[in-house]
Amino acid sequence: MITFWAVAAILTGVVALILARTAWVARENAEEGSPDVEIYKAQLAEVDRDVARGTISEADADTLRTEIARRLLAADAAAQKEKDNERTPMGLTVVLALLTVGGAMGLYAVLGAPGYGDMPLQARLEQMEEMSRERPSQATAQRAFISTMERPAANERHLDLVAELRAAVADRPTDLRGLALLARNEALLGNFGPAIAAQQQIITVKGEEASGQDHRDLAELMIVATGGYVSPEAEVELRQAALLAPTDPATRYYLGLMYDQSGRADRAFALWQPLFDMSTPDDPWYAPIEQQILATAERAGVRYVLPEGRGPSQEEIAAAAEMAPEDRAAMIEGMVTGLAQRLATQGGPPEDWARLISANAVLGDRDAAQTILDEARLVFQDRADALNLFARTAAQTGLQ
Repeated sequence: MITFWAVAAILTGVVALILARTAWVARENAEEGSPDVEIYKAQLAEVDRDVARGTISEADADTLRTEIARRLLAADAAAQKEKDNERTPMGLTVVLALLTVGGAMGLYAVLGAPGYGDMPLQARLEQMEEMSRERPSQATAQRAFISTMERPAANERHLDLVAELRAAVADRPTDLRGLALLARNEALLGNFGPAIAAQQQIITVKGEEASGQDHRDLAELMIVATGGYVSPEAEVELRQAALLAPTDPATRYYLGLMYDQSGRADRAFALWQPLFDMSTPDDPWYAPIEQQILATAERAGVRYVLPEGRGPSQEEIAAAAEMAPEDRAAMIEGMVTGLAQRLATQGGPPEDWARLISANAVLGDRDAAQTILDEARLVFQDRADALNLFARTAAQTGLQ
């Protein structure tokens, strides 16, 4: 580090000297006479020589002297004005040089990375691609995680039921319901290898009818089995899931996690930011993204600020319903006000509208809840999923 700053100081000093020398040379040039003035003086002397040689008469010489003298005075005045404009005080020159040197070093100290070599974009992208290709396999990462993890406790009855389920699936290897139950229960016991095998069998049985969720469930089991690491094998399943269900939010979260782990924070942020902005705290991917997105944005070179709170969750609303009326109103009103203002000015996903409707109903302001419900139906009139959500919200709150 000391060597770096020493070299930087020397180079900066050389630049400052060059700037100072340039300013000094410009000052000296400004002190010299104008070329036009010198030319006119030479012309006056030439007229005198022509008169002495007898090539022009004295009368013609007087006329020439008058014209040349007029031009000489004009050129001298112009040269003086230009000299005044170009002359830079040496004090100002020194101040500008110091500002240039100090400003450059100060900016680099804040924005630069002392000690780092050149990091061209193409080289960094190639390095990231190499990192991605050299990631540990699913088997390697899974063995490492399982060897250190603490298996969940299980009662004998549960173990017996899982053993019976294994036997039943072994007899009926195409039983999709049995395979799904086996995959889920093996995972609950920490038996990730059998759980993954059962989910793979589901995809095999379904063949071309396997859905994006089937592939995402398999990838999710693989990721859990490695303690959160997205292996190349899990990536294959995630990409197939994204191909079959491009808008699935869980798949988008896991793909973002894979990119983040591979050094491509830019791609991770591009997936996470719109997903986070359209999600609610009740969504399972909301909290993991919230914990990571600021660091990911910084690594991606993006200035990002977490959005303001999205209003009360269903759990908060349910807890508020059991409070004393005045306490409930005080708790919810503050959260509802912020959510209502954001939806009115910035809009938001259908889930936020549904929560605002429920919150107003809990507060007892059924007219406001009905008004918001009607507005939400109008805003999302072209989205069947949103209208279904609002229908469920209306049924839960007793609205029309």
